[in-house]
Amino acid sequence: GIGRPSTYASILSTLRDRSYVRMDRNRFIPDDKGRIVTTFLANFFKRYVEYGFTADLEEKLDEVSAGDLDWRQLLRDFWRDFSAAIGEAKELRITAVIDHLNEMMGPHLFVPGDDGKDPRVCPNCGDGQLSLKLGRFGAFVGCTNYPECRYTRQLGQKEGEAVGGTRELGVDPNTGEPVTLRSGRFGPYFQRGEAKEKGDKPHRSSVPKGTDLANVDLELALKMLSLPREVGKHPEDGEPIVANFGRFGPYVSHNKQYASLDSDEEVFAVGINRAVTLLAEKKAKGFKRRGPEALKELGANAEGTMIKLMKGRYGPYVSDGSTNATVPNGTDAMSVTLEQALSLIADREAKGGGKKKKKKAAPKAKSAPKAKAPAKAKPKKAKAKPKAEMEEVEN
Repeated sequence: GIGRPSTYASILSTLRDRSYVRMDRNRFIPDDKGRIVTTFLANFFKRYVEYGFTADLEEKLDEVSAGDLDWRQLLRDFWRDFSAAIGEAKELRITAVIDHLNEMMGPHLFVPGDDGKDPRVCPNCGDGQLSLKLGRFGAFVGCTNYPECRYTRQLGQKEGEAVGGTRELGVDPNTGEPVTLRSGRFGPYFQRGEAKEKGDKPHRSSVPKGTDLANVDLELALKMLSLPREVGKHPEDGEPIVANFGRFGPYVSHNKQYASLDSDEEVFAVGINRAVTLLAEKKAKGFKRRGPEALKELGANAEGTMIKLMKGRYGPYVSDGSTNATVPNGTDAMSVTLEQALSLIADREAKGGGKKKKKKAAPKAKSAPKAKAPAKAKPKKAKAKPKAEMEEVEN
């Protein structure tokens, strides 16, 4: 009974994209990041995540859609209270928020084992306490004895899954170096070898998102450590085309030009011909932004302007190019007629919607120049507006 259908898909997509949930047999399973965000909202913005507030807002939005409530007043009322809640949250110290979340999330983050030991005791130094920490790239679990003890682990990783934060997977047959799975502040990663000198970093590669760490093996680690992979030389300039994983998923690149791949596996399998084609198609498309999509042309109005049924971010609407009018809820958008569209647009204009149309001024007839009035006849503030009118303009 809550949520608008037009926003449902985008909300679920955001939950997955931000790793608040993971999919398991087409079911949403909350991840630790999602639990932390939920705990924060439930404690510091309680009113705005309650069912009652959401249901009440849905009713008001329906009234706005029906024309029974002014949308400007609805936004004023909402923002007045919401901005006050944000102001109160800004006054909180970060440490106070983290301590509160640490207390609320404790039973979930630090689960006692069968051995009866305190799950909060740091396994590295044995003296510090494990606690929820906030870093540049999000939350993680760390030792309170930092920087003397630098033990960290990713959220969701249980102690014992990787002894000391490291699990040996095998040996790279080409180099003879050990390959390990490790857990860092920014997530799990593979590492080949160890640092030989101070400041030297061994080769590393992040574990792909959504990978079950329990099923990670040497084969996957070696594939990831082989990246970036050179697909071949571009036939036009001889420069290399590279395949790799990036912030937005798998891609191929050439001379700072990027094109997305369809799947993770394609990073290891894409050939030179397909890579060149993808890069050429991306270059041909450029960076043009797509405008609203027209679903149907309904016909022209009295002025000869084509009236269209449009697909918008928040649902279908009709438009004459200057005024947009939402198709009412429960109405089959594809069955809207020209007469209905014109009526919706007229109602929208009557309520003050749409762009103001400029009237063309009639050409002025040439006349003799008027004589200038004496300077003393000009009052200093002859065109000053009354105070009440000024306040209305400002509002």
